[in-house]
Amino acid sequence: MRFITGTTDVATAGTEQRIRNTAERVLSASFKGRPANIGNVFIGFDTTITSTNGWTLAPGNTLAIDFAVLGGSVLANTFYVDAATNGDDVDWILVIA
Repeated sequence: MRFITGTTDVATAGTEQRIRNTAERVLSASFKGRPANIGNVFIGFDTTITSTNGWTLAPGNTLAIDFAVLGGSVLANTFYVDAATNGDDVDWILVIA
């Protein structure tokens, strides 16, 4: 098991960004909207992520998802982020199987 950390910048609001392009199995994931962000960021599991169907994180807020507790995992390349404001960022940590 190992950790991977990163930051995804959403240069253009309304344009989803994949956080990682690898097919590694993720046991758990944590996301944080950067405290300096101007607007909300949105977390989702495919390219249809928008402000209306993603998990909303206000600046400084976090989301943690534990797939292993249910005996499962997901692929790292299924996580996408979007933002309400150009240039806002999402920090993330993935626990890889």
